[in-house]
Amino acid sequence: MTVPASGFMMENGGSSCLPLPPDVENRIVTDLGKESESNLQEGNLYYVVSNRWFRRWQLYVGQPTEEFSSKDHSSDSQHCNMVPSNVVERPGPIDNSDIVVNGSDSENNDLELKRFLEERRDYVLVPSAVWEKLYDWYKGGPPLPRKLISQGVTQKNFFVEVYLLCLKLIDSRDGSECIIRLSKKATVFDLREKVFALKGIKQEKQACIWDYFNQHKQSVLDATSQTLEELNLQMDQHILLEVDGPTQTGMDATRNELALVALEPSRSSLSIAGGPVMSNGHSSSYGYQGSSLSSSVSDMDERSDLSNTAKKREKGGLAGLQNLGNTCFMNSALQCLVHTPPLVEYFLQDYSEEINADNPLGMHGELAIAFGDLLRKLWSLGQTTIAPRAFKGKLARFAPQFSGYNQHDSQELLAFLLDGLHEDLNRVKRKPYFETKDYDGRPDAEVADECWRYHRARNDSLIVDVCQGQYKSTLVCPVCGKISITFDPFMYLSLPLPSTVTRSVTVTVFYGDGSGLPMPYTVTVQRHGCIKDLTLALTIACCLKNDENLLLAEVYDHRIYKYFDNPLESVTSIKDEEYLVAYRLPKRESGRPKLEIIHRSLERCSTDRLKGMERKLFGTPLVTYLGEEFRSGADINAAVSKILVPLKRTYSSTKAHSSKENGFVSEMNDEPANCSPRSVSQSIDIEEEETSSENEPSFQLLLTDDRGLSCKPIDKDSAIKYGPLIKVFLDWTDREHELYDVSYIKDLPPVHQTRFMKKTRQEAISLFSCLEAFLTEEPLGPDDMWYCPRCKEHRQATKKLDLWKLPEIIVFHLKRFSYSRYLKNKLDTFVDFPIHNLDLSKYVKSNDGKSYLYNLYAISNHYGGLGGGHYTAYAKLIDEKRWYHFDDSHVSPVGEEEIKTSAAYLLFYQRVEN
Repeated sequence: MTVPASGFMMENGGSSCLPLPPDVENRIVTDLGKESESNLQEGNLYYVVSNRWFRRWQLYVGQPTEEFSSKDHSSDSQHCNMVPSNVVERPGPIDNSDIVVNGSDSENNDLELKRFLEERRDYVLVPSAVWEKLYDWYKGGPPLPRKLISQGVTQKNFFVEVYLLCLKLIDSRDGSECIIRLSKKATVFDLREKVFALKGIKQEKQACIWDYFNQHKQSVLDATSQTLEELNLQMDQHILLEVDGPTQTGMDATRNELALVALEPSRSSLSIAGGPVMSNGHSSSYGYQGSSLSSSVSDMDERSDLSNTAKKREKGGLAGLQNLGNTCFMNSALQCLVHTPPLVEYFLQDYSEEINADNPLGMHGELAIAFGDLLRKLWSLGQTTIAPRAFKGKLARFAPQFSGYNQHDSQELLAFLLDGLHEDLNRVKRKPYFETKDYDGRPDAEVADECWRYHRARNDSLIVDVCQGQYKSTLVCPVCGKISITFDPFMYLSLPLPSTVTRSVTVTVFYGDGSGLPMPYTVTVQRHGCIKDLTLALTIACCLKNDENLLLAEVYDHRIYKYFDNPLESVTSIKDEEYLVAYRLPKRESGRPKLEIIHRSLERCSTDRLKGMERKLFGTPLVTYLGEEFRSGADINAAVSKILVPLKRTYSSTKAHSSKENGFVSEMNDEPANCSPRSVSQSIDIEEEETSSENEPSFQLLLTDDRGLSCKPIDKDSAIKYGPLIKVFLDWTDREHELYDVSYIKDLPPVHQTRFMKKTRQEAISLFSCLEAFLTEEPLGPDDMWYCPRCKEHRQATKKLDLWKLPEIIVFHLKRFSYSRYLKNKLDTFVDFPIHNLDLSKYVKSNDGKSYLYNLYAISNHYGGLGGGHYTAYAKLIDEKRWYHFDDSHVSPVGEEEIKTSAAYLLFYQRVEN
């Protein structure tokens, strides 16, 4: 790395005597950042810096910046992304005050960041070496150091722990409360040292710290080598300090009454059914015999009264799940799963022998055990609320993408749980290998049975038994026609809402022969369709004649940016904010040279220093074919005159004579002038006069190259060398503006106009229409190309799905979230779904003798917008004909007529047996 000249720095290496040049600062920081990125490892130190200050520094040194947040527009809107550094002032000292909570203890460096800053992108993370340089140059602060940590077992994720674990320490001696902040990777030893130092307690003095979750004693934190993450300590929970040993009375030192609960003997948090449990001082059994695995002590906040017999369990299942910090997505999915009848029956029995702890694709059986323990607690009699701390800890360990306290997607969690439970319970210990056979025209039933046998030989679990079905997938190569048919398993069906399957595209259609005015058309095409589909829809919309073709193009900055000449190109390449045009051109002339006319107008310069005039592009280019008689500049002039005919204005008789000298005669009447374009069919006599060669206006035309850089005037008599495409500039003067109305070639509508308006209830659609949209044939996306074994190339094949085998439990995922280039959106469309007797028989291509009627038993709901909102669940108790609403901790009965809402996100159905 190059060191700047010593004249800029103090000899002692401290603060700069003079500021470094912006480009030098930029180069130093860039080099340090690259060096840090090349050496990522756990424990690396990063610093949190206010994005508001950091953007100002980026502008100062000339770095491209990201979009500004709306709250900063007032102060920074005068700067654009490419503002030269010599016009941007040097920022002042580093100012992190906008991202730090007021009242944080800066003396002890115990600074609390405002929560959920990442949702607003209010901060950036810089490596320690970069921070040291920035602090050396600018001072300020306060410093906010954070470490790079890893999370996950099978899947390691590295991230900077921006938010430290916040624990509320209660001192039992005086009931005082203070805040302790530590990394979740810190050990109990680290926690004890910090607490004892804060409270002035000598290490040898008898003192203990309790896990005081929900302000109830859970367990003593004395396993000094365990991390706070392993102990499932939660953000903002309480811990309790007791000095001189724990109290033995019926009240703790904070004057809270303590239930006389005997501490549970050391047993596994992974225990399956039947292990002895101490609850309220009584030893009890669930009624089944099972095994236990050694591990840590279970959370007492999750303990259930397990002394009830199986006969009394029918009244269970009404416990809520405590929200541990934006965990409503998890609670909603869990309530749906724990009310799935086959899963309840399975996990309330002894399933220890089916745990597959050696499956490399599983979680060593720990996820299935944690889920089973949680289900048992939720189905215990007398439970009201369970805090799923142990389960959340396992989830974060094996799926770090769900760790932390941000909102996530309940469907993504459901998919992970179903797959994880399957692998943990897979009865196949050694999976055999099978070579996939090609379809080769064999009967569908034969191929389907073969694929299912192969699948079951490698995958055999409760989840496969009750949750997995099979669908038929047909791929057709668009080039060679090769057909590939496969039969694949599924655990849920993600159904698009019809509005997410198609998209509206607006295209302005121009007449290439000058026979009519341009007209915008809005057509609907498949979201992953191709240009051929768009052209076909336009052909129908604009009533294209049999002897005409459409030439589709994109217009950008008043030029034709691109011709869509590949009919198989995906329409996903067309963005909503772009401008599309199509030119109606005769088929018989398709081999002739194309003439592209680009419009320019003389305008005054906008700068103060130059008061002169300059040519600027405007309007939409026009395209036509040049006829066989094309020879010279006069032919180009005639083609331009012809294509502009529809734009000619009409005038009253008072202006007719003054127009003759310009070669233009209008209708002779005494009507007031309306200055509107005249239809081609208004007056045949006038058309004949106008189109005569002696009255054709002569335009100022210049021949240009493909990039529009060169300009060569076109004379009427000059010969034109031409290729497939000829581009010309048409320079408009006041005379042309007076004769023609250019508003028809200005202000094109974009492909899609995004309208920000208050949401209104949309027309209801049925679950069947969503299913039909899922089963509709469509081309694969450009990022999902299929390798054709016959062509030996990746092709954008068409894909058709059909249901072949249906499971006992079928889950429908309604795809309510949509994404575009600049907009993320949630669709609140009301989907009407059957509660009873959902009949899927007409969608199933096989006949296995099983019922295709289903009843609804659970719903996961999502309220609010994208990136936030709230999840709840509706579930029907197994042995009751009654629905309940599960909203985190709160559980209440709900009428069956109330469960159909536009918030329905996941629908759970069970087969109605014959």
